Amino acid sequence: MADAFVIETADLRKTYDGIEALRGLTLSVPAGSICGFLGRTGAGKTTTVKILLGMARPTAGRATVFGLPVDSPAASVDIRRRTGFVGDDKGLYDAMTVRGMIRHTASFYPQWSRELEEKYLRRFELGAERGIKTLSRGMRTKLALLLALCRGADLLVLDEPTTGLDPAATEDVLQALVGHAAERGTTVFFSSHQLADVEQIADHVTIIDRGRVAVTGGLDDLRQNYRRIQLVFDGDAPSYTFQTRGVERVKRSGRVMTVLSSAGIDGVLGEARQLNPVSTDSAPVTLKDIFLDTVAVED
Repeated sequence: MADAFVIETADLRKTYDGIEALRGLTLSVPAGSICGFLGRTGAGKTTTVKILLGMARPTAGRATVFGLPVDSPAASVDIRRRTGFVGDDKGLYDAMTVRGMIRHTASFYPQWSRELEEKYLRRFELGAERGIKTLSRGMRTKLALLLALCRGADLLVLDEPTTGLDPAATEDVLQALVGHAAERGTTVFFSSHQLADVEQIADHVTIIDRGRVAVTGGLDDLRQNYRRIQLVFDGDAPSYTFQTRGVERVKRSGRVMTVLSSAGIDGVLGEARQLNPVSTDSAPVTLKDIFLDTVAVED
């Protein structure tokens, strides 16, 4: 895909009945990436997805998908044609069989792949003649994912795709996403509360908090750059505001000061020396650490 970014937003805002769901969201999703979209419940993830797919209109700001404005009715139709979406309700018709649902969906997409259809029917162990109303939650998710993967979409948008699935079903879904993205160059944008899922398959991560982007970047870059530095003092840790770029959070507990840095440790340690700590230590952090420190409720 020629565009560097499949999804872009700038100062995106959305207000519902006086409540700000999005408060200036600026986001870029690289083409061909698997982007995990993280945030607490109510952070604005689902609202963002709805705006991107034309299911809600922004109050202010700009958003594009494939370079097309999401608030244009004509462009929104094209965006949805090129996007496979799997949401919580899965959009399945209980009166149909699995095969009937597949044939019904395929009729709307000229680029539908029968090869992929048969591949995922086997891989997901979806009995073609089973009634949809008899499927478990995990099997419904797999069917919805099959419908999204086979239509020749350039972008997959998934809203909490593994919620409620058992570990085996979760692994099936995650590996299917990774394989499909690698083989087809499809961009995957998925919101999730499951940090382990994101850490397993994503190469790009965006964390939002209170309707704004708090952290974004390549997952490997975040792992490399984020560090937790612990400073121990003779007496109580001093009250001090770091001027070093990249200091994200400072916590004090008795003699210990803990600093979360997003720009390595050299700058923090250099500035910390003037505070005369008796010892210093640093350690890498996990995505879970970054997430929890980013969305922590302020005192």
